Amino acid sequence: MIGENSFWKGRAWIELDKTALRHNVETLRALLPKDCELMPAVKANAYGHGAVYVSQELNRLGVKAFCVATVQEGAGLRKNGILGDILILGYTHPKDFPLLDRHGLTQTVIDSSYAGTLNRYGKRLRVHVKIDTGMHRLGERKERIEEISRIFRYQNLKVEGIFTHLCASDQASPESKEFTRSQAKAFYDVIEQLRRRGFPCPRKHIVSSYGLLNYPELAENYARVGIALYGMLSTRGETELCNVSLKPVLSVKARIALVKDLLQGEAAGYGLQFVASQDTKIAVVTIGYGDGIPRSLSCGTGNVLIHGYKLPIVGHICMDQMLVDISGIPDVKAGDIAVIIGRAGTETITACDLAEQAGTIANEILSRLGERLERPKILLKEYTPKNMLKKNAPISK
Repeated sequence: MIGENSFWKGRAWIELDKTALRHNVETLRALLPKDCELMPAVKANAYGHGAVYVSQELNRLGVKAFCVATVQEGAGLRKNGILGDILILGYTHPKDFPLLDRHGLTQTVIDSSYAGTLNRYGKRLRVHVKIDTGMHRLGERKERIEEISRIFRYQNLKVEGIFTHLCASDQASPESKEFTRSQAKAFYDVIEQLRRRGFPCPRKHIVSSYGLLNYPELAENYARVGIALYGMLSTRGETELCNVSLKPVLSVKARIALVKDLLQGEAAGYGLQFVASQDTKIAVVTIGYGDGIPRSLSCGTGNVLIHGYKLPIVGHICMDQMLVDISGIPDVKAGDIAVIIGRAGTETITACDLAEQAGTIANEILSRLGERLERPKILLKEYTPKNMLKKNAPISK
């Protein structure tokens, strides 16, 4: 496990398995067609894993392109020495346009009007143009070919890519498959119409994790892998049915603060929701919903691992702590470790397990893990243009 000797495990923390991350990179690369490369999604702090640490390791593995949600996320990677293309997938307010130029970031053109706003900034900016082929979120509509063409004419926009996003590639129904194919056809129709107008398209990308797994033939120049990179899919069922071997990268652990005895009939926790039906021993575990653990796992819905046993969470999860019934488990004491996500002995709890119990998806469970969870230390490197890849140096003075 990386980080085991690089940071002091105190109250609650995250551990990352570098070997698992490398395995996932190699596994996903094996699916890529020729001339396609990974563009990992490291937004939302790399789905809770720690964006800088994960991106540094990906750089070491030869990854040269990343995508994030916000310009602040991109700037944070640059300030810590991350090399390669960094695409901002979401909206950037004009007040933050200087960050795009300063850090050599690439901005998504979310529609033709926004392209005009970017152009009026007055400095030449790298952009990727997003095409809305049916998700109806960001992107210029596929039918508006004249407006899309206008984007390519703007003097201050250096169009280096064009992409779309599949919204049903995770579904196996005939209707979903047909819709995905219609999205791909619409995207390629836009490419062809631009070519006829004299705009040969630069690098193209369509697929994210599910697209790569289910429609590898649509992987063009980049594959924007997200949840799969971190070793799972969004649900336990999808992960179990996945036709490639992925390994979870992240574990979450917390310290037992103390062990308490409850007498039969005594209650514990907010609202006195847990009442001991017999003399009971509970452990107070130092992690809660303020750290991103869903409160909906309260009152026996969720479990943790202690000494290799899967044990129920009792009472309501608090902001900073939770109670676990450890009756009958020998030798549990203050300072011992509880595993919230990960393996202990022969038992495992995955982010997909938590998601299923909480009625959500693993992506949300991971990306909401709190900042106060200790993570492996990063190697701080101040960004300077000379330590960026040459092609990513700012293109305006």
